[in-house]
Amino acid sequence: MTKGSAYKLLLSFSIPLFFGNLFQQLYSMVDTIIVGRFVGVDALAAVGATGGFSFMVIGFAQGLTAGFSVLISQRFGAKDMDGVRKAFVQSIICSAFSSIVLAAIFGILSMPLLRLVRTPANIIDDANSYILIIYLGIGTSLFYNLFSSILRAVGDGKSPVYFLLISSVLNVVLDLFFVIVVPLGCSGVAIATILAQGISAILSLIYIWKKFPMFRIKKEDWTPDRHTISYLLRVGIPGAFQFSVCAVGVIIVQVAINGFGSDAVASYSVGSKIEALTTQFFPALGMGISTYAGQNLGALDFARIRKGFRAGLVIAITGAMLTSALTWILANPLSGLFLDRRTTSPEIIGMAMQYVHTVIWFFIPLAMIFLYRTGCQGLGSGSIPMISSITELGVRTIAAFTLPIAFGYTGICFASPFAWIMAGFILPFCYFHLIKNLERKYEKQLTHISNF
Repeated sequence: MTKGSAYKLLLSFSIPLFFGNLFQQLYSMVDTIIVGRFVGVDALAAVGATGGFSFMVIGFAQGLTAGFSVLISQRFGAKDMDGVRKAFVQSIICSAFSSIVLAAIFGILSMPLLRLVRTPANIIDDANSYILIIYLGIGTSLFYNLFSSILRAVGDGKSPVYFLLISSVLNVVLDLFFVIVVPLGCSGVAIATILAQGISAILSLIYIWKKFPMFRIKKEDWTPDRHTISYLLRVGIPGAFQFSVCAVGVIIVQVAINGFGSDAVASYSVGSKIEALTTQFFPALGMGISTYAGQNLGALDFARIRKGFRAGLVIAITGAMLTSALTWILANPLSGLFLDRRTTSPEIIGMAMQYVHTVIWFFIPLAMIFLYRTGCQGLGSGSIPMISSITELGVRTIAAFTLPIAFGYTGICFASPFAWIMAGFILPFCYFHLIKNLERKYEKQLTHISNF
């Protein structure tokens, strides 16, 4: 990432990640698709009603491990291989501790949280049986994301895709087994998800161990290093909380949706799943710019960092326009994956399409959020992603509780776009402020390198 065309590097790195993200979305969507097709609309609504909570925990894991990989990316860019290995081991220690804490806290709060957001009575038991298993198995997701983030941090964006493809196929097979052969319903698809994620994590670890000698751990590496752990948590926790804050916004919107009944819950679930599936290039680009920024910060090449963000902005805007057009075309056929049109009322399908046809006009600010928020995290900032996430939360909360009063379900459809606009507006200014501060911070080192 420290040499060559920024456009080519970002695209060549992001495109495999994009396909990996597609698989990961399909991986999570299989649960919704299978229960919707083989169990019924209420089961689909039950899984959909947990979307915000699932996003909160899994997003926390993604943000935390992405933050952990920043230090590995920076040390790799600086060619400090002992530092890379040390960061790797300390990341494993922090991840194991986080898994235990998250599983305990959310396992206890599972049903109370569903009651808090007014989950409809006819689906709350199925919703709890599904999300409780996801909570208890959060360690599998956390370690898969950790090992994938580490591979991307050293420039390997393809291998995680292969592991995810294997586990995605396994997830489908296990889902069908636990729903049709062993009829466990919502619980069955949750069990399948945890098992498949665990296998993916194990495969990733084996590959890292065999492919990259710098990650081969020595006995003394297991000694906790206060300085390294402090840095990992300083970058990882804000990254984790930014996902969680966004998830709280999603949950708040879910509260508003729950007030419209289980049919609206099912419609919104389908619409948001379609949106999530078709917009996976944006987080892929974000991961690409994060790795690019981290490695070039390690090399103290600020001119190249600026060039990369300019290239990323062009790619983000172009990708957003193409994604909007593609989503418009594919939305109706994709809805058929989740709903059996022979038995589903036209109103449910219509509300799902209304959501999709509303949000596609706002994909440019959404793409900018991923570019600048994740890119700033790659530059070592934990505060900027947090500021952006809090902005999203505030705007989404206000919109979710005010717009439906005047516009009903249509108001719900605009809650996320309003949040994207506000967060997407402030992030470029935050990035420019950050890059100037970093240049001032490293001015002496840059002068020394120039003189040398």
